Amino acid sequence: MIRPVKPRIAIGAFMLESNFNAPVATRQEFIDSFYLTGQAFANDWRLSEPRSPVCVRGFVQAMDAKLISANYWDALPLLGAAVGASGSIDQRFFDELIEQFVERLKTALPVDAVYLSLHGAAIATVDPDPDGTLLTKLRAIVGDQIPIIATLDLHANVGQTMVDKANVLVSYLTNPHVDMLARGAEAAEIVLEMLDGLNPTSALVKLPLAPPSVTLNTGTIAEQLPYGDLIRYGQTLIDSQVVNVSVNCGFTLGDTPKNGMSVIVTTRNDQQLTNKLAKQIAQQAWSQRHRYIPKLTSLSEATRLAKQCGEQPLTKPLLFADVADNAGGGGRANTIWIMKSFIEADVQGAWLGLFYDPNLAQHAQQLGVGQNFNAQFNQDENHPLSGRYSTQAHIVGLHDGQVLGKRGIVDGTQLNLGPCALLRVGGLTIVVVSRRVQCSDPVFFEMFGLTIAAARSIIVKSRGHFRAAFNEFFSNEQIVDVDVPGLTTPVLSNVHWKHMPRPMFPLDPETQFAI
Repeated sequence: MIRPVKPRIAIGAFMLESNFNAPVATRQEFIDSFYLTGQAFANDWRLSEPRSPVCVRGFVQAMDAKLISANYWDALPLLGAAVGASGSIDQRFFDELIEQFVERLKTALPVDAVYLSLHGAAIATVDPDPDGTLLTKLRAIVGDQIPIIATLDLHANVGQTMVDKANVLVSYLTNPHVDMLARGAEAAEIVLEMLDGLNPTSALVKLPLAPPSVTLNTGTIAEQLPYGDLIRYGQTLIDSQVVNVSVNCGFTLGDTPKNGMSVIVTTRNDQQLTNKLAKQIAQQAWSQRHRYIPKLTSLSEATRLAKQCGEQPLTKPLLFADVADNAGGGGRANTIWIMKSFIEADVQGAWLGLFYDPNLAQHAQQLGVGQNFNAQFNQDENHPLSGRYSTQAHIVGLHDGQVLGKRGIVDGTQLNLGPCALLRVGGLTIVVVSRRVQCSDPVFFEMFGLTIAAARSIIVKSRGHFRAAFNEFFSNEQIVDVDVPGLTTPVLSNVHWKHMPRPMFPLDPETQFAI
């Protein structure tokens, strides 16, 4: 194959991590988060403060650099639709998205390649494999000779259709996901290699292993975390023949037939080597399965530790992760359990972010700074895991919610939290927001003029992405994962599974696996 003088690359994005217990992801939710088509999509990814998925920006920047400038290739924007995490996408809206992808790709023809930024863990209210459906539809348009490359979140629930319909799947290597720009750039490199004649082959191995979310940080070599160790082991196998190794832990709470850890190996057209390495990595993962047992702290113990922090100012502060209410995993970011316990125990010097309650934020905005009022948390929330709570509160500050991410996974990304309020209830200071976003950056406190070092303890509604941004203030030893109810609980035995393949470790301790 001779590389085209000016390659025409179609670019699209469909990003959704679906929690089967969470409310349906609607058209409006995508519009509020990120939904741009055609040239508007392309205009955004080149802004200095873009909202486009980070992998898309990494892909475009790498293509510009490798082809000297944007003048030496044609970026053909299809559409970008992204919600960080929610429930199943409304089937009717998903069908409309597919129609748009298809029509826009047909209009863009001829193309030399297709790049997609996918999450890989979407489900629809009818279709159990939206990512596979999208890849299938686009493959039918371009045929077997045109490269289709996709980046995936390492929480992707990968199925055989996704591997069959894409030439190469490139997954994140870090959790928190601080390598998204790099993975987009890697996808660009592979596209150019394929345009120069690379003919890759891939293999997928699925394991009956569904690691709970809190066991999936990758950390450093020194930290010896099981998932990080496994990913690093896979990367040692990359050489002149191996193009990519992706180990996807999966998103367990998707509750799909695709649940379970996935190993994808791509080589330079050596199927025997591809199969061998995929099995080798899967065997390594299975041999370490007992390292994926979560260690959580009870609410009563967490409350005791927080109260101790407030009473002993010379001790190190603590960060309490509300892992069961992670907005980044489909949680509502509004469970009251830790907040209520801390307030009733009179914990001092504690902060909480981000609590999603649009009505409460709006009420505070109407009253104004300095006012005292009866705060009704979750007054209009009906989910039993969220709970309701009423207490006297003082309005410390107000904000319009427009903020630029400074650290971690949102570094350089323009965010819109909607109208926000900073409330003080006893010794607890609470950031209330109108859009559901996980607390992944200290900027969500700093935008009110707060200094993180002044807190004696902080509650974050996040599972693990906060670690890439709060690590300058809290070491691993200062982080406490709290065991409370919520839609993103890592206690898998508390979930009513419908489609999870069984047996599955650690749900079923006696699970057997052999290749």
